[in-house]
Amino acid sequence: MRLGILGGVGLVAAAAILTGCDSQPDTTKLADSKANAAARVKATKAARLKAAAKVKANELGQIPVLMFHRIVDKPATTDDRSPQQFRADLERLVKEDYVPITAAEMVAGKIDIPAGKHAVVLTFDDSSPSQLTLNEMGIPQKNTAVEILREVAAKNPGFRPVATFYVTRDMFGKTVREEQMQALLWLKDNGFEIGNHTRDHINLRGRSQQEVEEQIGTIAKQINSLSYTKPTTIALPYGNQPTKKDWALRGKLYHHKGAFLAGYTPAPAPFSKAFDAAGIPRIKVMEKKGDCAQFCSAAWLDWLKNNPDMRYTSDGDVRTVAYPKFKNPYLRKSFAAWSLPY
Repeated sequence: MRLGILGGVGLVAAAAILTGCDSQPDTTKLADSKANAAARVKATKAARLKAAAKVKANELGQIPVLMFHRIVDKPATTDDRSPQQFRADLERLVKEDYVPITAAEMVAGKIDIPAGKHAVVLTFDDSSPSQLTLNEMGIPQKNTAVEILREVAAKNPGFRPVATFYVTRDMFGKTVREEQMQALLWLKDNGFEIGNHTRDHINLRGRSQQEVEEQIGTIAKQINSLSYTKPTTIALPYGNQPTKKDWALRGKLYHHKGAFLAGYTPAPAPFSKAFDAAGIPRIKVMEKKGDCAQFCSAAWLDWLKNNPDMRYTSDGDVRTVAYPKFKNPYLRKSFAAWSLPY
């Protein structure tokens, strides 16, 4: 009996030894596997470089951030656009291969648009009824900004119907909480960004930190209570920064990833060393005339069209930042791991 047990133990031990020998890693196969993996990585990168070069990707280029206000039948100021003008503005963007992204997507570097296309940010200040008014069925009224944008997008697949609306206490002309909530939730549910434009639209220049935080924080709190959304970007009234520009980004009740100024020039891409999250320029939308002739949207879009090496052009891959090799010195170090110079 004892011999049987010992013999059994011996057989088990022998089997374990044999099994252990069989389970040892095959170094040759492992080396081949690593080599194949390295080759696949190299081939994938080569394909990405070839694709980026083919579309002349330039993700260190400039992005037009367009600044709109009211969309009304009879424009009263140079800030206003008629429905016909606004349609023409959008149709030009379609024709020139622009794809809208939100301000939040821009500052986060989440610019997910097709290869060869150019990013553009549509922003609307002051939350006026001409931008968004819903009928009894919860559908945007004809000739409001969102209705026109969605109409143009429906006719042009690939042109995203997204924009950023910078809200004040006016709340699209609504004073009843339920109506304010309906408007903000409609924007949120339909892919639009809700941004901060201060409670009373006052000039923040020269104000105390307490005043700045009150103006920004109270509307941020109200937006969150109505739409369960914390604004991640702000448009500064009149484009004026507070005494310390970081006050616009961080306070007790808010934390913004980007602060936008008033109309001036195209904005640096978020991957560029020139990008300043506390002071992102925007462009006033209007034709070439008067004092704004050199800095209006018509002039800057012409300039970007005539200087394609300065314009943001996507490689179609949100995981990479592609650009010509000679632009390498302009890349922000924080995006080095994303870089794809060709």
